[in-house]
Amino acid sequence: MQTETRTIPGTAIQLPVLGFGGAPIGNLYRQVQEQEAIDAVEAAWEGGVRYFDTAPHYGLGLSELRLGKALAGQDRNSYVLSTKVGRLLRPNPSPNGKDTEGFDVPDDLVRVRDYSREGVLRSIEESLQRLGTDRIDIVFIHDPDDYWSEAVDGAAPTLSALRDEGVIGAWGAGMNQSEMLARFVTETDIDVIMLAGRYTLLEQGAAADLLPACLQRKVGVVNVGVFNSGLLSKDRPARDATYNYQPAPPQLLDRANLLADICESHGTTLPAAALRYPYQHPAVTSVVLGMRTPEQVKQNLDLASQAVPDQLWAELRNRGLIT
Repeated sequence: MQTETRTIPGTAIQLPVLGFGGAPIGNLYRQVQEQEAIDAVEAAWEGGVRYFDTAPHYGLGLSELRLGKALAGQDRNSYVLSTKVGRLLRPNPSPNGKDTEGFDVPDDLVRVRDYSREGVLRSIEESLQRLGTDRIDIVFIHDPDDYWSEAVDGAAPTLSALRDEGVIGAWGAGMNQSEMLARFVTETDIDVIMLAGRYTLLEQGAAADLLPACLQRKVGVVNVGVFNSGLLSKDRPARDATYNYQPAPPQLLDRANLLADICESHGTTLPAAALRYPYQHPAVTSVVLGMRTPEQVKQNLDLASQAVPDQLWAELRNRGLIT
């Protein structure tokens, strides 16, 4: 599965169907030693992974720096690399010691939201320096939830021009919601979206509007957050499992346990089905999983290699649990 690719419609990018998500190696929630982070990337490479995603937001540039270091010895033509724009990193005039946006890193830098043409160009240039590479294959507009006008008037036409000039291979937008992504799909000439948590085994809200629009407009979909921030990541959901990075409400815990029961009855597991489910939709081009350690990489690659019976999807649909 790791070496399988699907083409982003209208582009020359053959996107591997499984990607390495770089937020955890940027010290998401807790510290990861640099060598362990580099070992995680190398383990993914050894396992056949050839798509790597990161962002300046992840650890105030730490993820990009570590990913660049880990990939430094690899042939640049042999993998796909994506990063994001919308947050410039600038010196923090009043640091308090630790970052306050979920990453265990010093707050010597601060994120400055900027979706303008100038901001996009600066962001790409600075990402190239941190990554130590000469090009980025896919650039995503990152979390423009409160910046629609700036993103559509500034970032979108800038990225379209860079794509048309051959500077980047494709551009997209990455968000935790489907409504605004659907607007990007229908109102811009976007190539691909990164959808976080809204098309999973647990919930399929994006199937109503966004994914049909992507099919109609020939826009690729990179699906992330397939474990709903932890709720679907274990064979049996823990009582303190999280959903959307908060304690999971009781009704969702019950639903996840029901899904786990049905998965077991078909000889598979909840996380294996959660990873495999998004590929059921023809709009989905790739699934990206956040990976922190070599052991986690191995677990994810093992999950990706497990077959999930078609009878499982049939029962889940018959019971109204998936679309």
